[in-house]
Amino acid sequence: MPSPANLFALIVFSVVGFAMFGYARQQGRWKMAGIAVAMMVYPYFVDQTWLLYTIGLALCTAMFLIRE
Repeated sequence: MPSPANLFALIVFSVVGFAMFGYARQQGRWKMAGIAVAMMVYPYFVDQTWLLYTIGLALCTAMFLIRE
């Protein structure tokens, strides 16, 4: 059973990724859409809480920096 911190991160990063995917698809920004898909999928494969938050924050930062 995942911890509440893991569930919170899974929900937050998946919802942010889903919202950003819709925005990126509308704008035709395919690099950003790829990062958004990665953000939606990675929480299902990572079990450690610190790694979950680290990867999520790195992907959020990458999405912010890649905005063309």
